[in-house]
Amino acid sequence: MRTLRPQARAPRGLLAALGAVLAAFALVSSLVTAAAPAQADTTICEPFGTTTIQGRYVVQNNRWGSTATQCVTATDTGFRVTQADGSAPTNGAPKSYPSVFNGCHYTNCSPGTALPVRLDTVSAAPSSISYGFVDGAVYNASYDIWLDPTARTDGVNQTEIMIWFNRVGPIQPIGSPVGTASVGGRTWEVWSGGNGSNDVLSFVAPSAISGWSFDVMDFVRATVARGLAENDWYLTSVQAGFEPWQNGAGLAVNSFSSTVETGTPGGTDPGDPGGPSACAVSYGTNVWQDGFTADVTVTNTGTAPVDGWQLAFTLPSGQRITNAWNASLTPSSGSVTATGASHNARIAPGGSLSFGFQGTYGGAFAEPTGFRLNGTACTTV
Repeated sequence: MRTLRPQARAPRGLLAALGAVLAAFALVSSLVTAAAPAQADTTICEPFGTTTIQGRYVVQNNRWGSTATQCVTATDTGFRVTQADGSAPTNGAPKSYPSVFNGCHYTNCSPGTALPVRLDTVSAAPSSISYGFVDGAVYNASYDIWLDPTARTDGVNQTEIMIWFNRVGPIQPIGSPVGTASVGGRTWEVWSGGNGSNDVLSFVAPSAISGWSFDVMDFVRATVARGLAENDWYLTSVQAGFEPWQNGAGLAVNSFSSTVETGTPGGTDPGDPGGPSACAVSYGTNVWQDGFTADVTVTNTGTAPVDGWQLAFTLPSGQRITNAWNASLTPSSGSVTATGASHNARIAPGGSLSFGFQGTYGGAFAEPTGFRLNGTACTTV
């Protein structure tokens, strides 16, 4: 975020019978309609329009720096920018920040969120993001983390952490470069400054990152170490999206997930809709030369439902996912996180669900050795 983002707002807002033939036609038409998909993607063109996905995250259009039309289309797992008119000078603020978030943003809190939460109670805040980039636009792909001394759910927080996953065009973060840092196992350019409303600490990737699963708290702890936050402050929201200066149609957040764990590592906040997890995983494969499929079954062996589930595992070196079904998997190699779709986001106590994927491999084939459901290790069966 380059300047103050305005508060999110809510959107503004028969003929007589023609005979037996038309009545019959209407009946046939209604039957055809009933067979159509139950829910279509939602398109938002209002400057501060929002909608909810997965029952727990908010997609916001958030066009605050331009009067030109911008539209976003929310999908089951993220959103895409479908119209991005106008432009802004590249030496100033961007046009907007279309994004998806967990937490509270200008009085709008995502359903069932555990945020705000005090930093010194958080053991981990696992998150996963998959971006879709385009040519012919000037933008950054930005992941925002908001911190404040109070558990506020409105207005501007005191410190904003920005993770620049991609930077295209002659743009730069707020402030000035202050060196490099290793966070989350990656090296970042670090910029520090302020926009007149809040402090901003930016971590800029030297090259584009299209997908990653990481712990938000790694960046929070790095920010505390630099004196821009304190351990008794609050994490109020995490957001993933884009800041476009020119064009931007086609940019997409393919998938997004965010949870918060408190207490000992592997525990979860009582307010987290995911709840504590106890789980078992079976991993069946069909392997041929240079290729394979994997069928994964996840069983909730606990006594509480698991909502908004995420299953993390690491693919052996040389393996890459080419397509998947019944779950979104990001990234395609290395440390992978599988996230449930809207139709299978809950695992009931004692219940199971299955998803699968196809991939390629090089060298000797091997299977993952460990799985974690919402941060908790699962037994392998």
